[in-house]
Amino acid sequence: MSYPMELALSLLAALTIGLMIGIERGWSGRKSDDGERVAGVRTFSLIGLSGGVFAVLGQQFGEALIVTGFVVTTVLIAISYVGYSRRSGDAGMTTEFSMLITFTLAVWAAADDPIPALSTSAVVVALLGHKRHLHNLLKKIPPRAFYSGITLLLISVVVLPLLPDQGFGPWEALNPYWTWWMVVLISGLSFIGYLLTKLLGQSRGTLITAIAGGLASSTAVTITMARFAAKNKASALYANAMLLASSIMFPRVLIEVFVVNRALLVEVTLPILIMLAGMSVVLLLLYREHQQQQDASAELEVDNPLQLVTALQFGLLLAIILLAAEAMKEWFGDAGIYSLAVISGLMDVDAITLSLSKSATADLSHRVAAMGIVLACASNTILKGLMFASIAGLKGHFRYVIYMTLGITPGVIFALFQLIL
Repeated sequence: MSYPMELALSLLAALTIGLMIGIERGWSGRKSDDGERVAGVRTFSLIGLSGGVFAVLGQQFGEALIVTGFVVTTVLIAISYVGYSRRSGDAGMTTEFSMLITFTLAVWAAADDPIPALSTSAVVVALLGHKRHLHNLLKKIPPRAFYSGITLLLISVVVLPLLPDQGFGPWEALNPYWTWWMVVLISGLSFIGYLLTKLLGQSRGTLITAIAGGLASSTAVTITMARFAAKNKASALYANAMLLASSIMFPRVLIEVFVVNRALLVEVTLPILIMLAGMSVVLLLLYREHQQQQDASAELEVDNPLQLVTALQFGLLLAIILLAAEAMKEWFGDAGIYSLAVISGLMDVDAITLSLSKSATADLSHRVAAMGIVLACASNTILKGLMFASIAGLKGHFRYVIYMTLGITPGVIFALFQLIL
């Protein structure tokens, strides 16, 4: 490509950035009279083009020229802001910062590859254009959810890098860095579910919210739905919500295996998907029953899953199961692994899944690890059914335990055949 063509394309990219952001700013302030706006399409276009010109000249006469252009632009914008804020009494600085980012992105586009700069400009336009939606989103997020996000940053960005990445203790089974990294993973998944639950709210419907709640805590969803089912004869809706939340466990397990040991996915994916398919069949059958009943909605009671105490408890549980898995394998062989998986699944599927996935990276057979994960999922699913039936009333709800058991049985049988063959 000839130099004049490259120069033209660079300046065109810089001008396009100014136009994109300028059009949004102009549209945002379209109700203002001429002369009342800080900057419009023409001003932003000129800023973008100026950034492109300074970038081109900077390549020829030195980068100091680009810095000079940025400083001059900043000073002019500051003078404009002071004058406008005095006249209007508006102390907002969104447009002024938009002008600065326009100049910066225009320099980037003209001096380097324009595609990333144009992509970033699209993000800027989206942020500017969705002001109302972003403000509404902030109103929906409770303070506890915000501080939960801070906690997630604390345990991931601050704590994780400080931990040693090596094995300690018997069989060198305890790796502080890996264990805490798994705490971050599970906390992150739980936080996503918790946040979605708060954002969706009651108006989105019990079933949709149960899916999000299943990421945070399927146990909490099960207990909540069981309480509502105990008070309402139309309990099929709440049973469906419980089944949905419990079914989220299966893709969650696959995500955990993928993160820790991708090679194990070959053995574990099919039985887990078969169990998920079985639960889906049960859901479809119960959905017909739900359609015949009057709809109702329930507000999910999902506690904040991201607390330092909760993270420490899960880390301790994971460490114990890691040691127990190595001990059971050493003392009792494969039978010990299966027994531990069934018992651990009653408490927490995540910990045993992560533990067996890690052990399978060393000397544990992939098929044994897959069988253990499947057994943990099975015991946890049956326990959820029993919890729901016990709280909602065994007489009218024990059938859900049978349905769930039948739903997961094909996956367990497939895993057994896979282990034997």
